[in-house]
Amino acid sequence: MQTQPRSVPRVYAYDMLEADWTDTGLAGLRQKIVRIDRERGLFLGMLAFEPLTRTGLHQHQATAISYFLDGSLCDYSGFASAGMAGINLRGATHDAIAYGRCLLAARLEGPVIYPAGRGQATVHAGARPAEIVNRAPEVMPDINVPVDALPALATAVAGVTRRLVFDYAGTGTDRRLVQLSLLPGARLPAHVTSALVEFFLLGGDLQVNGVWAGGGSFMVIEPGTEVDITSAYGARFLAWAEGPVAWADGKARPDCYGF
Repeated sequence: MQTQPRSVPRVYAYDMLEADWTDTGLAGLRQKIVRIDRERGLFLGMLAFEPLTRTGLHQHQATAISYFLDGSLCDYSGFASAGMAGINLRGATHDAIAYGRCLLAARLEGPVIYPAGRGQATVHAGARPAEIVNRAPEVMPDINVPVDALPALATAVAGVTRRLVFDYAGTGTDRRLVQLSLLPGARLPAHVTSALVEFFLLGGDLQVNGVWAGGGSFMVIEPGTEVDITSAYGARFLAWAEGPVAWADGKARPDCYGF
């Protein structure tokens, strides 16, 4: 059973420590779901691999991003491990294996295809059988980014720094994945989202319009929502933003997500 969020209209918090694990259909791999759309291949949540679990050969038809909370995965391009964001672009073709336990916070933004005729179990939302042709075999299937090694840049808001993890260049979409850090007592002034924004809180505490979340929580903010974000004791979180924000007070500050 999926954990119900704490929420106010248009802002939702999901505590993954309380959420139930559910089967994926693939032995050795479980998930905690925040949202899933099997028709469009969309997913937000956690994936947990037992040792010697394989995903099976598949090809991504849109961007997929996983943040490694623990352990590692390996494909023919090598290992990605804890503290890294693993980015798969459209056309990425691979089979990943966990040699030890692995835990991911994952966001899938489109369907995945598996080889037709093999009858294999699939883990990805929106998985469908089709012929797989890797049209760019010289391009590695993963962009693995050690997030904490990126420069933490000051923002226009006191006590808030940002690491740009992925700017979605070349994907056909204008989005951002960033890591934001808030010092204790820091506040992002009220602003209005133009598109979907989703957080994964790595550590600390956040309040968004009074909705509280702690480490290990996802937060979802709907488009067109005016939000006020604060941290009492400090926070570090990943933020996927599908569009820029407008500051509610009309001041000309740079965008908090790096647009």
